[in-house]
Amino acid sequence: MFQLTRRLKPVSVCKYGIMHAITVKQPGGPDVLEWTTVPTPDPGPGEVRLRVIAAGVNPADARQREGKYPPPAGASQIMGLECSGVVDALGPGVTWPKIGDPVVALLAGGGYAEQVVVPASQCLALPDGVDAVESAGLMEAACTVVSNLDAVRLAPGETVLVHGGAGSIGGFAIQYCKAVGCRVIATAGSLDKLAYCTDRGADAVIDYHTNWWDAITELTAGRGVDVIMDVVGAPYMRHNVESLARFGRLISIGRQQGSQCVVDFGALQARQGTITATGLRYRPVDEKAAICQRVGEVVMPLVMSGVIRAARTTRFAMTEVTAAHRLLEDGQKLGKVVLVV
Repeated sequence: MFQLTRRLKPVSVCKYGIMHAITVKQPGGPDVLEWTTVPTPDPGPGEVRLRVIAAGVNPADARQREGKYPPPAGASQIMGLECSGVVDALGPGVTWPKIGDPVVALLAGGGYAEQVVVPASQCLALPDGVDAVESAGLMEAACTVVSNLDAVRLAPGETVLVHGGAGSIGGFAIQYCKAVGCRVIATAGSLDKLAYCTDRGADAVIDYHTNWWDAITELTAGRGVDVIMDVVGAPYMRHNVESLARFGRLISIGRQQGSQCVVDFGALQARQGTITATGLRYRPVDEKAAICQRVGEVVMPLVMSGVIRAARTTRFAMTEVTAAHRLLEDGQKLGKVVLVV
C-alpha cells in the first residue's frame, strides 16, 4: 500500500505522444488490470488535458472492469471517473482553467492514467487547504450527493437516512446534510465504520446487520424519515419504503446487491412517497457542467472552511491498482480508495 508523507509534485509531461494508463486485458477480476502504454489524448474544443496527480476509485470502476458498465459513447475506455491534476494543454475556446492550474475534475472515464482529457466545464479549482490526493476523491461523491438532494428538494429540519455511511458517498452525504441543517441517521456494518459515521456528524448510527428498519421506527417515534439515500438496491426496497415518512423520498443511487425487486405501491401510496433513480456518468456534458458549477458554489466553500472534510483516503500507487480494487471489493475500506501517479 502506498502512503504519502508530503504533498505530491505533479508528474512530468509525457513525451512523444505516449503515456501510461491502466488497461483491461479482458473483463474479469482485479488481476486483469495492467499498467501499459497508450496514446496520449489531445483536447478538443472546450476541453483541457490534465497531468493526473491522483484518481479516485469507485464501485463503478469495478463494474466496468467486469464488462458490466461500459463508458458513454465517445468517452475514454480507460477507467476513472474523477481525478486531481494540473492543466497541461487547452483545446480551442477554453478561457479557464489556464495551463498550470491545479484542478479537480469529474470524468466520463480516463482517470486511471498519467494524462486525461475532460471538458473544462467539469473542472473546479483545487480547494485551498486540501491535499491534492484527498481532493482526487471529492468530485464523484459531491456531484452525486448534491444533484440528488437538489432533485428531491432537501430542506432544513428534515431527517435523512444514509445507507453505507462509511463509504465516500455516504460520508460526504452525512456532512452535506448536516450543513443543510438536517438530522442524519446512518447505517454501516462494523464498529469502526459506525464510529466513522459519527465522526462525520451522524446524529444516530445503526448496524445494518440488525433490523435497521425497527431502529428507524424507534429513532423517529414511528414517523419515518423524509429522505433515504440508498446504495444497496433491491434487498432494501421493502424496508426503505416502509421507513419513509409522509411525502418521503427514496433516492436510489446504487445497486450493490441487486437491481430487480418487487415494490409495494400500496405502502408507497400510503405515504404519498416517491422513488427517484438517477445516474451521473451518462448525463450530457451541459448537465454535468451545471452540476459541477453547483458543487463549486455550495460545496467548495464548505470544504475550504472545514465544514465538509474530504473522505479518509487509502492510497495506492497507480501501478498497485490490482490491490486497490481488491480492497474496494472486500468491504473493509473506510472512506475513499485513491490511486496516485
